[in-house]
Amino acid sequence: MPILENYQQFDGRHWETGTVCNFLAYTGVKAPHTGRPYSEALLMGVSGGAVMGYFSFAYEGYDPHARILTRNTFDPLDTMLSRLGVVQHRHHTTSPEKGVANLVDTIEGGEPAIVWADYFSLPYNAFPYDEGMWAMFPILVYGYDETAETVHIADRAPVPLTISTDELHKARARVKKDKFRVLTLEPPVADKLPGAVQAGIWDCLKLYTEKPPKGSKNNFGLAAYRHWIKLLTKPKTRLSWAREFPAGRKMLAGLAGVFSDINIFGKVGYAERDVYADFLEEASQILAKPALSEVAAQFRRSAAAWDAFGQALLPAEVPLLGEMGQVLRQQRDLLFSQGSAATEAIARLKQREKALLAEAENAFPLTEAEVEAFREEMAAHVQQIHDVEETAVTLLKEAML
Repeated sequence: MPILENYQQFDGRHWETGTVCNFLAYTGVKAPHTGRPYSEALLMGVSGGAVMGYFSFAYEGYDPHARILTRNTFDPLDTMLSRLGVVQHRHHTTSPEKGVANLVDTIEGGEPAIVWADYFSLPYNAFPYDEGMWAMFPILVYGYDETAETVHIADRAPVPLTISTDELHKARARVKKDKFRVLTLEPPVADKLPGAVQAGIWDCLKLYTEKPPKGSKNNFGLAAYRHWIKLLTKPKTRLSWAREFPAGRKMLAGLAGVFSDINIFGKVGYAERDVYADFLEEASQILAKPALSEVAAQFRRSAAAWDAFGQALLPAEVPLLGEMGQVLRQQRDLLFSQGSAATEAIARLKQREKALLAEAENAFPLTEAEVEAFREEMAAHVQQIHDVEETAVTLLKEAML
């Protein structure tokens, strides 16, 4: 029954950076500039930092999606660890028995185990099984009790999570390339920290202003804001909101997706601009560049603008939209406060989500004229965020030159 009895590290909030943050904190690693555990903000900045990405897509049998990226998603885990000089110890097998043995051996050796598990299969996320939906993310396992068939997990919530050994097995086995992988880490190399911070900042600048490593330039950075504004205000444009997210169920689905990416999905609000501002405050100290604190202040203005946008997407004064926002927040808050004990309550809220989408099909609370005005208001919020972040990017580049 291996379990790290003194495990108390539940501060991590995002899969890659939060999991590494929790692992390093448990193993006693301290950052050279603070003498305290590496902050998740620092790890986020090193991994590539804040970004803007906008995408919309639709699959047969599903509601259309409008999604935004708030952080660099181009291989952030390996990028972060490589820049910090972290040696990775990976055990990867297709054998279920060996996968369990590697996990148990790691915990018995005194370290938590980073494993990859399907987000949609983990029961505390309360999704019904769907053959067409999966997403493998790293989580931290710090206990594996084969007798009680219980697994102890740290995953985004500031409280312990527990699932059965069978549930973990199914979640780990969902995608072949990530199947039964176990990862442990050596400490970062302190001398590499300044270079890692600089590289992370330049990654951020490039994704705001240059063509991304993959995909269209219109989907990333400052260009993505301008592209999104066009989609909101020019109905005849390909993939416009008027075409892809018309009044009714589709519009509510689009609004809920963007709202979740600002406030819910792997984060707690502000499109993570507050987290990036915290990183820049640390970077100012690490690189001895006081101007980065001024950039941090500008990103905090962006955080406030994103927060205002998030509230405007599902406003309380429009009952159907406001209830959807409340339902989404309640799911996040229940997981964060009650952990696995909230699974049934979260599942009921997901059923309410579906009911609200169904209601929107025949009883959408906005007229066509109000829908058009709503999209114009969305565009105004996006423009405001663009302007704030255009200034932030200019200041950031000046501070780094």
